[in-house]
Amino acid sequence: MKEVVLWTGAGQIGMAIARRIGFGKKIIVGDKNLDHANAIAKIMQESGFDVVPVETDISSRESILRLIAEGQKYGEITTLINAAGVSPSQAPIEVILKVDLYGTAVLLEEVGKVIAPGGVGVTISSQSGHRMPQLGTEIDEQLAMTPTEELLSLEVLRPENIKDTLHAYQMAKRCNVKRVMFESIRWGEKGARINSISPGIIVTPLAIDEFNGPRGEFYKNMFANCPAGRPGTADEVANVAELLMMPQGAFITGADFLIDGGATASYFYGPLKPAAK
Repeated sequence: MKEVVLWTGAGQIGMAIARRIGFGKKIIVGDKNLDHANAIAKIMQESGFDVVPVETDISSRESILRLIAEGQKYGEITTLINAAGVSPSQAPIEVILKVDLYGTAVLLEEVGKVIAPGGVGVTISSQSGHRMPQLGTEIDEQLAMTPTEELLSLEVLRPENIKDTLHAYQMAKRCNVKRVMFESIRWGEKGARINSISPGIIVTPLAIDEFNGPRGEFYKNMFANCPAGRPGTADEVANVAELLMMPQGAFITGADFLIDGGATASYFYGPLKPAAK
């Protein structure tokens, strides 16, 4: 029997993290597109990792439970890497909320029920959640603590209160951060830890498509006018994840780490500030 890593979202960021912490462990990679899971599993296997691809839709509790059951065939689940999600240009409002908000909440809940003592998890949020206005204590508490099956019925998440897909994405990512705080209490009861990372623009095949798409100039302007002056790499996100998931991060749980080259700082106090454009 091996320690088991559950990894959702077969992309560059998830793979970079899995390569840092997955050696000697059984890695179960789940993705809605099984071809993506197979392709990334092959890359990992050819690098010496023990990886099993599984078709997984995190917007479905049943699909998440099947992923967990697959992992439990090989040993105790000690690690969660949640890098699954859809972007504002990939899906309509309802899908973004179902996958990025509800799906993440269910995943954290269900893995939290089975995580081994000493286990760790990281979920990938986004800088977008940091750029929207504060929602207030009451709404933050609702996003953090509402039972998962009631989340999408919250007034603040009703379709008439969501302006567009970017607003839906921002709400989902704000909810991710609050949900991690809430779930860290339950994970802590089992001696386990869970944190989130909020990346800015990270170069991946998806990001390259975005650079060449209708919002391309927006993204290029964002990284050109942030303090770092460039987009980030998946390995830079993995640097943070490695700290959080290794013993060096043993005192860190329920936290969110913004890694965006200073884009959020520039949005509030620099050349990216809307009023300064």
